[in-house]
Formats: sequence, structure tokens, C-alpha cells
Amino acid sequence: MEEMEEELKCPVCGSFYREPIILPCSHNICQACARNILVQTPESESPQSRRASGSGVSDYDYLDLDKMSLYSEADSGYGSYGGFASAPTTPCQKSPNGVRVFPPAMPPPPTHLSPALAPVPRNSCITCPQCHRSLILDDRGLRGFPKNRVLEGVIDRYQQSKAAALKCQLCEKAPKEATVMCEQCDVFYCDPCRLRCHPPRGPLAKHRLVPPAQGRVSRRLSPRKVSTCTDHELENHSMYCVQCKMPVCYQCLEEGKHSSHEVKALGAMWKLHKSQLSQALNGLSDRAKEAKEFLVQLRNMVQQIQENSVEFEACLVAQCDALIDALNRRKAQLLARVNKEHEHKLKVVRDQISHCTVKLRQTTGLMEYCLEVIKENDPSGFLQISDALIRRVHLTEDQWGKGTLTPRMTTDFDLSLDNSPLLQSIHQLDFVQMKVPATPILQLEECCTHNNSATLSWKQPPLSAVPAEGYILELDDGNGGQFREVYVGKETMCTVDGLHFNSTYNARVKAFNKTGVSQYSKTLVLQTSEDTDSEEQTLPFPVPSERLPLRRMSPFSSTLNLQPSFPGRSYFDFRSSPHQLSLHSSLQSLNAPVAWFAFDPGSAHSDIIFSNDNLTVTCSSYDDRVVLGKTGFSKGVHYWELTVDRYDNHPDPAFGVARMDVMKDVMLGKDDKAWAMYVDNNRSWFMHNNSHTNRTEGGITKGATIGVLLDLNRKTLTFFINDEQQGPIAFENVEGLFFPAVSLNRNVQVTLHTGLPVPDFYSSRASIA
Repeated sequence: MEEMEEELKCPVCGSFYREPIILPCSHNICQACARNILVQTPESESPQSRRASGSGVSDYDYLDLDKMSLYSEADSGYGSYGGFASAPTTPCQKSPNGVRVFPPAMPPPPTHLSPALAPVPRNSCITCPQCHRSLILDDRGLRGFPKNRVLEGVIDRYQQSKAAALKCQLCEKAPKEATVMCEQCDVFYCDPCRLRCHPPRGPLAKHRLVPPAQGRVSRRLSPRKVSTCTDHELENHSMYCVQCKMPVCYQCLEEGKHSSHEVKALGAMWKLHKSQLSQALNGLSDRAKEAKEFLVQLRNMVQQIQENSVEFEACLVAQCDALIDALNRRKAQLLARVNKEHEHKLKVVRDQISHCTVKLRQTTGLMEYCLEVIKENDPSGFLQISDALIRRVHLTEDQWGKGTLTPRMTTDFDLSLDNSPLLQSIHQLDFVQMKVPATPILQLEECCTHNNSATLSWKQPPLSAVPAEGYILELDDGNGGQFREVYVGKETMCTVDGLHFNSTYNARVKAFNKTGVSQYSKTLVLQTSEDTDSEEQTLPFPVPSERLPLRRMSPFSSTLNLQPSFPGRSYFDFRSSPHQLSLHSSLQSLNAPVAWFAFDPGSAHSDIIFSNDNLTVTCSSYDDRVVLGKTGFSKGVHYWELTVDRYDNHPDPAFGVARMDVMKDVMLGKDDKAWAMYVDNNRSWFMHNNSHTNRTEGGITKGATIGVLLDLNRKTLTFFINDEQQGPIAFENVEGLFFPAVSLNRNVQVTLHTGLPVPDFYSSRASIA
């Protein structure tokens, strides 16, 4: 609660808000403070004079005007404020809490009217003391800004919670501390007064007695005064304009200010925004919890750095003292470097602790404030600030992004003293880093071949003190050619399928961590089986991947069907020549120009339902969910089709290609990792990075067939519906690694058909081109 106090104080006066108003930038300010910081702008800077002179506004102004369009005359009925003005040139000063404010050029004229009703000088400008955005007021002056009644209620509750304990209301002299409250009588009693004035018999026996704290809460939850409209003070807010994001009254609707806007019931929007704010707070609460744990980790790091520093210095002194006198001068220099490293590490960690503590305090204060706002029972007041609060919560959560809760410094001292050189090399004595992992050792007793598969196993040397973060396994092409990476990961065993029969392969492995890469292990020679002894040789080509799945050895084995570990690296390279070997492909890609594949349950969203050997998919959710194919493409021309088994004419399924790290819980094409066509029963659109293009008439029904043609030779993606091309070429200049992808919900079911040749008309057109 104490950390929430920062949210309840005015940035100008530094005290609790008094009659706060909401500025268009969503910040709050006391009404009296707002009048104190008004600045009268010259006529040449007014909106009218700028329009007359033809001078434009800067890009920043346009940005702010766009963000604050809810206060424009066309959208909300608040009237035009003339847009954001440039910051006043009046010298700035600091408020009691350190926020820069802009005082008026001259004191306001004396007036007998209240601050809200006093006239405002013409072309008055107010600058937000927090974000320093300036705004020119209209004829209504400060009355044009809505009052933040929710914030007033939160401040009242906060001050009540810090007040003294509740006292008995019936004690004649010095009131004693209350022990119960009667909800029906609405009176606090101490024990003697309760026995004397509220005996548990007769009609009073049915009254409910609750603890004082619970009684105070019930009083807070009692109905409050309904807020009135800013423009029509005699009318209560009854509806909510979705476009303007503000409560409106019946008279506002009658006047036609919101005639073309979507208007919803005030109570429904109140509940919806409360739910959204609660959901946003859940994520922020998790970030705050992680931050607390992170602070504990940082404090432990300080202690570990201290201990490691002492230990390292002791070792260093022991080594230097063993040397001759000529080492003493160099020893002092080395100790200075260690101390410098020590201080540097402590400074980095302490600075991170300080930074994280400030952010955590701000986050906790915002959370406390939001929790108090959620308790507010005034829908109109709550909705006035709910959008701003939700944005602030999301923004604060984003600030706890990747890397924020990661230590910037390690506790180890990556230094080691080399004391082996001769005396003449003392002046070249220096620290050396010895943090690269040791060379892995291939375990020959566990390495073997079976048919056209090879299993390799390795381990770290027994006395290796430096841990490895992962391993890189390399094989040549079976003809003594160049080595290629076939596995990058943390496992120590890997099974590689899809090799040539009766071939000799060379294998080697190396380890890596953040410091660097180790030396290669000894090269292991592997011989695959002769094709005459293998059952796989009798199978026709192309071979469906369902009949020859990539084999995995439990619990540590991995196969070639792995995702890239480095950006831009393709692990599937389809080739049509039977004599060309690609280690980054599965068996069917070695001998066939077309690909056979199914949907991949391992990478799909959990709501996707698979059937028909993973060829048919639907969804258990009403929201769009993404599923990818098992095989990725980086070269060649590939074509596959999907038939619509179930469709009720309402949803918009999407078909196309995507990267492996595409978002799985939104429609395909919403992010920059997918290229798709989404279609309904009448028309279709192409979508990438949430950009919709090329609306084309013609939709889908139950039984329709959607074709996807990915031409990586020409770097194009084309779609078909019922064997007819849908619109122009959907996307051009596509290159990299792509996986077939579909997004759908529970009202759609599709079946995948692969191993299909490229349509004849496209092949002929490509040959002509």
C-alpha cells in the first residue's frame, strides 16, 4: 500500500490529488494545479493562425494528434483542442517531487469564481508535467477535461486505511476500540456497548455482526453518487462509446455527436474493462515475482563475487610470492587488474540491483493502484481511466522484457595466471582465459550403423572443469567431401537417418559455450549397409514419410529432423537427383522431386486435434490456432492441397507457409513469420505481418480444395481454389526456410494431400518464362 502512494500524488504540488482531472495524455493533475501551470500562447501559435499561415505541424505533432484522436471533435464530442502545441518557452521549474513543470508567464488574474468556473485566458496552453506534451484549450477551459472520480475514491480509501483503528460509536467518554460492526444498524460497537445496546435476543438476534475491518469494506462498497456527463451536468452517464472510449449520456446521443459510433451498455463495458485489467495484472504480477527472485539472485551474486575475489587474490599472491624479486613489480600490476575487475563486477551488479529495485517499486506501486481501481464500483469513473491503466500495465510489463532479468555480470573471474615462463618473460606475464570447453570424446562402444542410419555418441573428458553448452556434429557427404553440420544441441547422442547405402562416412564432433568452440574430436569412420540386404530398397519412390519415419533413440537420441540453431540455416534441402546427397533432408528427399509429409503434432498449438495419421486436423477452440507441416523447404518447387471436410460459412481459415517460430495462437499471417491467404465463403485476402492485400472474390464451401504452390526457384507463393488460381501471385521475393502451415478453429476441418506434381499449366508457364 505504501508503494502505491506514488500513484496518488500530484506531479505538480507533490500532495494527494484534490479534484483530479484527466488530461488527454491519460495523466492526472489537480484542478487547481492545472490552472496554476496554464500558459497563454501568442496568437501566432494558435491553431487558427497556423492554419491561416499554412504552416504545418511536425511529425511528432501528427503522431500525438493521431494518438489523441478520441478527443477530436469528429470522434468524441469533446470539441477540438487545436492539437498539441509546441512546448512553451517559459523557463521550467521543479515540483516538490522532482517533476518539471511550466509556470505561467504571469500570475493569473484574481477572480471570485471557483477554479473550475473561472475564465481561462484566450489561447491558453497547458503542459502535462509528466510527459511534457502541450495542449491548447478551447472555450470551455479546464471544464473540458473529465474528473477522475475513481482516483478520488482510491485516495479516500487509502487515507482511511492509514487512519487509526476504528472506535466504538456509542461510548460516552473516551471511545474504546470497536470489536464488531452491525451491518443492519451500521454501527461500530465495543464489547461493553454491544452487550448493553445490542443484545443477541429479540429482533436484534437476526442482525449480522462482522469484524470492524469487514464492516469498513462493506461501507466502501455501498452505492456511490452516480457521475454526471461533462457536457450535460444534469444527465447521468448511461452508455459507452467504443470509438471515443468514453462514457456518454442520453442527451449526447440525442444531439448526434455519436450517431455513427458503436455504443454499448455502460455496465457491460465496465465488466469487460475490469476483466481486461485483471488479466493484464496477472502478467505484471508474474514479472514482479520474477523481479523479486532476480533481486535475491543478484544479492547472492554480490556475496559470491566477494568470496571469489578473496579466493582469487589469495591464489594470485601465493603464485607471485613464489617467484623471484623481479616478479614483485609485475605482481602489483596484476593485483591492480584483479581489483579493477572486482570493482567493475560489483559496480555492474549493484547498478543492476538499483535499477531493478526502482523498476520493481514502480511496478508494485502501479499494481497496488490498479488493484484499488478494480474495487471501484462507479462504472463511469472506472471506464474513464481503464484504457489508460491497461496500456500502462502492458507497457510496464513490456519493460520487463527479455534481458531485463538476466545478470549482466558473472560471478567468476575469467582470469588465470600463467607462471611457467622463464625470468626473461616476466615482463610479458599476463592473465589468460581458459574457459573454452574441452574436446569431446567419441564413445566407440556406443557408435554403430544400421541399414542407412548411423548412431553416434560422445562425452566430455572426465576431468573437464569447463561446462559445455552444446555440441556440433558434422558428417561428410559419403564421398570424402566437405563436412556439414547435421546436429546442434545439448544432447550427447544423435541418430542420422537417410544416408546412402554402402557408403563410408566420416564423423566428428566439437563442443561450444559462450566463450568459444573446442577442438574437433578424432574422426570416426562409419560404413552403411549394402542396399541388397535392406528392406527399404524394395520400397517404391517417392517414399511417404509416414511409412519410414525418422527414428529416435530414447531417451537421448535426436534425428536429422531438427530445427535450425542459427538464423538463415536450412535443415531441409530437397533435390531431385538421386546422386546428390543432402544431409539436411529426410529419406524421401534424396530420390524424388516431390515431398511427402504430414502435420507436425510436436510444434502445433495444444488446441489442434489430429486424426488420419496426422493428415487431418481441426481445433477444439473458437480462436484461430496454427499447425505446421513436418517438412520445411528451402529450394525447389513444391505443391500441396488441402480439402475442406467441415465448414459452416462463418470462420476464416488461413493457408500458406511460415517459419518454425511463427505465433501459434493467432491467425496465420498476423506476424512477420507467416505468408498466408485467409478466405471465407465469399472472398479471400493475402496477409503477411498483419497487412491485408489483394481482396479477391470467390470463397470456399464444404468440399472445396485449396492448393498452395511454393516456387523457391522464382521466390513466389501462389494459391488455388478448386484448381483455379485465386488472385495474382500472392507473395514475391520469398526465400529462406518455410514450413506448410494452416490456421483454423473448431468450425473447420481440413485434410492434407502431399506428394502432388506441380500443376501442368504452371509448369508450362514457368518453362516459357
